[in-house]
Amino acid sequence: MNRPRATPAARTENTRSTEAAPGLKDTDRSTDGAHDLKDTDQSANDRGVIEQGATDRSPQEPGDARTRTRHPTPATAPTPSLADLRHHLTTHLDPAARTWLDHALDEAAAHPGIHGPISVWELRLAEAGRRCGAAHADAARVLILDAARAGIDALTRVYFQGTADERRAVLHALPHLVSGPGALPLIEDALRTNDTRLLGAAVGPYAARHLTAHAWRHAVLKCLFTGVPVDHVADLPQRAAGDGELARMLGDYAAERTAAGRTVPEDLHRVLDLTESVSVTSAPVTDHPHGKES
Repeated sequence: MNRPRATPAARTENTRSTEAAPGLKDTDRSTDGAHDLKDTDQSANDRGVIEQGATDRSPQEPGDARTRTRHPTPATAPTPSLADLRHHLTTHLDPAARTWLDHALDEAAAHPGIHGPISVWELRLAEAGRRCGAAHADAARVLILDAARAGIDALTRVYFQGTADERRAVLHALPHLVSGPGALPLIEDALRTNDTRLLGAAVGPYAARHLTAHAWRHAVLKCLFTGVPVDHVADLPQRAAGDGELARMLGDYAAERTAAGRTVPEDLHRVLDLTESVSVTSAPVTDHPHGKES
């Protein structure tokens, strides 16, 4: 149902969002692992996000009162477990790739941790795309990192010395391998990039649990700036619910784009709707929660 709403400018009192970089482009278009973890049985919501189509918004003129539709709330599901990933690869890889992965996992388990300039399991991370195919590379790398019992030091080395595909795999592995906020520097580094696939991985479950409210709000805005669908933002309905500061920042950004004669991203209206809802989670999310995710 359509309903009148105040202009975005009406949400702004004296301050405006400090984040501003509309129009940033994706600087990395590599194809290895292009499907991320979506292929771990999307029908069963293994990736943890159900993408829902947004309804059309009525046209509006800059400065006029807005009339827009209520948009579907992105639904989130639990992160796929390591067992889910292993089962998916076991059933989807061809025999040669399955044999390679089994050997790589056994090898990583036999020689875990960091050894010298490069560990044998780090070499297997580099091979995963070629051996398992782009659609399954992320999941294979996450399993190898787990088998190698990669701690924060190992994950940090892989992240900063590896390719964009390996960095993305590290970000996907964080909810499984790191229990506290110690790996936040990796999330923060990814959020400073304009690589949309790194950004999509960075706003996953680990960020949802450990980013401060201030940093998380700017991560959501970065997604809007760069065109990363907000469906990638884990626990978005829970963290956005009742967040007046996020609503103000969204209103400022919408007002800036409207004043410049540019369209307002449809995802912005979806998140703005979420800020007006009340969280129904049993346990509130804090800025620095602890506890291992799986």
